Amino acid sequence: MAVTFSDLHTEGGLKALEAFLAGKSYISGDKFTKDDVRVYAAVHGVPGDSFPNVCKWYNSVSSKLASSFPGKAAGVGVGGAAASAKEAIHLKAAPAAAAGDDDDDDLDLFGDETEEDKKAAEEREKAKSSTKKKESGKSSVLLDVKPWDDETDMKKLEEAVRSIEMPGLFWGASKLVAVGYGIKKLQIMMTIVDDDVSVDTLIDEYLTVEPRNEYIQSCDIVAFNKI
Repeated sequence: MAVTFSDLHTEGGLKALEAFLAGKSYISGDKFTKDDVRVYAAVHGVPGDSFPNVCKWYNSVSSKLASSFPGKAAGVGVGGAAASAKEAIHLKAAPAAAAGDDDDDDLDLFGDETEEDKKAAEEREKAKSSTKKKESGKSSVLLDVKPWDDETDMKKLEEAVRSIEMPGLFWGASKLVAVGYGIKKLQIMMTIVDDDVSVDTLIDEYLTVEPRNEYIQSCDIVAFNKI
């Protein structure tokens, strides 16, 4: 059975609600339900003493809502015409047994969730997931960079190595180490962000290809440690 209350901001509307609440504690019977919240939202302020049933019901709903929202209100004002865009509130008068299924903790003050609400909720969850994304791990890597021969300009070789720039790659200290027959190799430290830099890719696609292979004959990983 559907019950309709109209113009609850007027005396006529309150009279109709007063008559309906005679012998009732709440809109749908003896249990506080979402129906009460919806009607409550359409009643503008505490009804006068000439509507004792409505006044008793209104105060009871106010008490229920206050316990659900314990935060201190700063106070707001609402202007405009009497009722909301929907003048009439259509309710389903549920049986007492069904009304008992409504839990005070499950109040929905704004009715059913719309598709826009769902999309907004999904976007908020995505934003949270993005901000909470775990920071990628880092590693410390020691490279051996070998020249072609003893005539290779090691200064230019190191400059060629350090000229490589990419997100997550940080070059560190370096030194020249004698190999033999007058040949020296470059040992250089670097710190990488694991998700951003692949050492194998760095060697195969940057260090040992043109133009850097003019100075670099090969590269080896000496040490690889997680930070």
